[in-house]
Amino acid sequence: MEFLGISLKTNGACMTDALLAASHFIAILVMVTFLSIETALARPAWMPAAVERLPRYDRLYQLTLALVLITGILRLFAGAKGATFYLANPLFHVKISLFVVMILLALPVSRQLRAWQRARRSDPDWIPAQPALRRLRILLMLAAHLLVLIPILAALMARGYGLG
Repeated sequence: MEFLGISLKTNGACMTDALLAASHFIAILVMVTFLSIETALARPAWMPAAVERLPRYDRLYQLTLALVLITGILRLFAGAKGATFYLANPLFHVKISLFVVMILLALPVSRQLRAWQRARRSDPDWIPAQPALRRLRILLMLAAHLLVLIPILAALMARGYGLG
């Protein structure tokens, strides 16, 4: 098969690997989008209207965290490099640990947003206190900063770093 003068392999395993990689990357990009939206809305200037929107974006962020995890697991076990390549590399374990920390950071954020939504529904004039909003934003920013490290580790892994 040829596309724009470039020969494309039609090998089924190659195509599967390409589709898994593309799905994983798309899930990551969508996850970054929802984390960015949440972080941007978690500001005093956006209150009180953001209290109603934030839980919706948080659910979408959680969904994309799950999609990133699922597509990553599929790449681990059905991708071209295979589980042996990844599991032998300590950088992979650091990368997964950072992702798990991101998931753990999302839990108190979700609880806080649901509590704020309930408070707002019982009192339409309610807005979150500045310290609580600051703590929420710190958790979101921490997740965003951890996220930056993950592709660096992935790029190092792809080039054989960590394998000794």
